[in-house]
Amino acid sequence: MPIPVLMPALSPTMEEGTLAKWLVKEGDKVASGDVLAEIETDKATMEVEAVDEGTLGRILVDEGTEGVAINKPIAVILEDGEDEGDLDDFDAGDAAPAPKPASSEKDTSDEEEADDDGAEKRASPQRGEEGARRESDGKVRGAETATPPAPEKDGERIFASPLARRIAADKGVDLKSLDGSGPHGRIIKADVEAAEPGKTAPKKAAAEKSEAKQQGKAPAATPAGSLPDPRLYYEDGTYEEVPLDGMRKSIAKRLTQSKQELPHYYLTIDCELDELLRVRKELNARAEDDGIKVSVNDFIIRASALALMKVPDCNVSYAGDALLKHKHADIGVAVALDGGLITPIVKAAETKGLAQISAEVKDLAQRAKDRKLKPSDYEGGSFSVSNLGMFGIRNFTAVINPPQAAIMAVGAGEERPVVKNGTLSAATMMTVTLSCDHRAIDGALGAKLLQVFKRLIEDPLTMLL
Repeated sequence: MPIPVLMPALSPTMEEGTLAKWLVKEGDKVASGDVLAEIETDKATMEVEAVDEGTLGRILVDEGTEGVAINKPIAVILEDGEDEGDLDDFDAGDAAPAPKPASSEKDTSDEEEADDDGAEKRASPQRGEEGARRESDGKVRGAETATPPAPEKDGERIFASPLARRIAADKGVDLKSLDGSGPHGRIIKADVEAAEPGKTAPKKAAAEKSEAKQQGKAPAATPAGSLPDPRLYYEDGTYEEVPLDGMRKSIAKRLTQSKQELPHYYLTIDCELDELLRVRKELNARAEDDGIKVSVNDFIIRASALALMKVPDCNVSYAGDALLKHKHADIGVAVALDGGLITPIVKAAETKGLAQISAEVKDLAQRAKDRKLKPSDYEGGSFSVSNLGMFGIRNFTAVINPPQAAIMAVGAGEERPVVKNGTLSAATMMTVTLSCDHRAIDGALGAKLLQVFKRLIEDPLTMLL
């Protein structure tokens, strides 16, 4: 029968690829191991090899096609004695579906288990498909098929791995009598091995749940992988339950989503503050009569905005199919509130001086604490600054606030021993850590942004140019 050539999974996380180039054409003879095509992923170009010999009967996916899902048929090979007429009955939908991503539910105790569809695991998706195709006489190509067909219980299919079915057949265990302890109740090798012929295996999962309920405790995790309700671990009266308000619910939802969906990475650098502190002291002395008093955080906001203008490829948001390059540096400033956190935005901060930034931050912070901010005051933005220096925190990492692609965590300025020109001395140092969304900002680009920021902080007069 015609042999489908499938889009291979070139990495564990690959979901689709681009068929860059065909190296053979329809009608060409191919042998096992011959290179058929080139496939592009987001990071590499790799080759697709034939897993069987025959004639390339039909190309199903044209060169340059993007978004080809893994395990999708891209061509068909005809075996010896077959011709194009045999392709009339070929159904591309017969190919195996894309394998499910690995998760915490995977049964690690049974390395020989196969997927629920009964196809044995192989070194590659194509070989897995080839190994799953059976001749009409019940044999796998080149080997006997020892796996019994999937049984049914009350008219429904019993989900059991091929290995479990083989062991059950050898031991005379009736799979209908077993409760599976694998993912989604699937019967695995351990279940069959624990059962005696003609008897039911211990119902481990059900027993554990029953015991947990009796003890007032929950299992380590639900089948969906969610965490257990902590109230099940504590006696009533030993805690006070405080319902979540809208802000806390929003923080929990957005930041959980951020950590789950955004590929964070972190870059840390130390900045010397002595010159900045000297300039700040002088500026505040000169502007004292005008009631102006700028903070170190005001310098940090302006330095961040200017750095983004100098490295505009970091002033972006990831939009799925595009990067949005912002024309202004709208800097969010994290403000702690009772029971929550909000990040109002200094719009176009690169166009504003230190005095204006200082005034805006004070106004935004006060309105945030009074819960009088408008959505336009805190939605969007292109970058955020979170400063915990006033609490004596030396360094920390911050969670990116979508749709932004980066956030800077600022620690306290403190005297530290440093080496200058081979001489040990003391200097006021500040540690900052940049969190970046790797989908939008690569590591070298984030490092360049921190370099520019450091130069501005350590030579603050350049911010006034």
